[in-house]
Amino acid sequence: MQQVLLDIVSTINSYLSNYMLIILLVAVGLYYTIRTRFVQVRCFGEGMKKVFGNFSLKGGKQKSGLSSFQALATAIAAQVGTGNIVGACGAILIGGPGAIFWMWIIAFFGMATIYSEAVLAQKTKVVHEDGSVSGGPVYYIKSVFKGGFGKFLAGFFAVAAVLALGFMGSMVQSNSIGESMNTAFGIPTWVVGIAVALISGLIFVGGIQRIGAVTEKIVPVMAILYIVGGLVILGVNYDHILETFGMIFKYAFNANAIIGGGIGAAIYAAISQGAKRGLFSNEAGMGSTPHAHALANVKDPHDQGVVAMIGVFIDTFVVLTFTALIVISTLFTGGGPLDPATFAEGTFLEGAAELAGLGKTNLAQVAFGTVFGEQLGNIFVAICLFFFAFSTIISWNLFGKINFEHLFGKKAVIIYSIVSIAFIFTGAILKNDLVWELTDMFNYLMVLPNVIALFALGGVVSKVAKKHIGKNKKALAEPEKE
Repeated sequence: MQQVLLDIVSTINSYLSNYMLIILLVAVGLYYTIRTRFVQVRCFGEGMKKVFGNFSLKGGKQKSGLSSFQALATAIAAQVGTGNIVGACGAILIGGPGAIFWMWIIAFFGMATIYSEAVLAQKTKVVHEDGSVSGGPVYYIKSVFKGGFGKFLAGFFAVAAVLALGFMGSMVQSNSIGESMNTAFGIPTWVVGIAVALISGLIFVGGIQRIGAVTEKIVPVMAILYIVGGLVILGVNYDHILETFGMIFKYAFNANAIIGGGIGAAIYAAISQGAKRGLFSNEAGMGSTPHAHALANVKDPHDQGVVAMIGVFIDTFVVLTFTALIVISTLFTGGGPLDPATFAEGTFLEGAAELAGLGKTNLAQVAFGTVFGEQLGNIFVAICLFFFAFSTIISWNLFGKINFEHLFGKKAVIIYSIVSIAFIFTGAILKNDLVWELTDMFNYLMVLPNVIALFALGGVVSKVAKKHIGKNKKALAEPEKE
């Protein structure tokens, strides 16, 4: 039954990704890059200063919403998940090392996209009578599309978000935690599923304030842990670093040399894998992280917009790139099991990986194991993956909850919480491929209404960006016209 469902969902995904994902994500990224006059370049330094200028692991309890850093940490917690380890490895195995180059391209334009999402989330957020704050795509969708069409698009997004983030997405994260813990420690996946579900439930009960307090502490720690471990691997393999970067650029345009097939089909495989896993990793254009950025207590929407850009940068250009460099430098060079120079005639990447017993779920563990040893490598990746995936579960559950509440009201949230915890447990014991395909499908469906609204609201974002880019003091002093 799982195999039948897997085949159906895979077919749907192939059409969605091939004809929608790449075109829409690149188009909206280009659109906002032009309309904001390369905000990701002009305001990159400003964003870094806002994030790290007053860095603290204790933002304090907010009267409502979150501090700017807590909102960013919650967004990064959603972005830095299994996509940075398992997703990146899957992209490399299917699209070759060149897929990472296309992830970088998607992320560069995605920084402009996520700037627009954060700005719009701030401008359209709603403060309720009890002081609580709600915001996200459903609010800016309805702000630009009035009447029945706006309600339909917002409702479509909300349903897709609940399924993609609150339910299916959490399954992917717990699935990866379960498999890695089983590999590293031999713990049965059902035991891991129960433990993750219980801990998640305790955090969910605390609401937005507890989620913000947890993510602002766990995100910096988990990122530093992974980067330090990665630096050790890269330090040992320093003589292969240049070759690794060379392979990323070479196979971005010559993918058929490593994955086989025709030149056009091979390059397309590299691009599509980079785009799909890039979306799952940094989530720019998907409409998930605006829920966190809407909660930030900032004076101006632009301030959270530039902070949001740094989230994509950290996710893709730092954490995901570390994964890629570690995997490629250890396994694709120096006679490693996936070194193209060692392939037998007629053998390509997929066949070599199969012969070596390598897949997306164990590729990073094997790579770390080349330096740390098999057991320690498995343990290190399992611990990192636990923090990555668990923090994503926390954030995605919040985003799904916001949309569920929009659909059914606050009184129904308890039902959502119970069902989402059940999905967390179920994900740990399901077949991996099916879980990923289901998550991909609902992620793709979220993109459609979100991107439609982003194109329609280009003028609003452009006005905000123009006020700040170039330090237009006169414009900053004038009140905005809606």
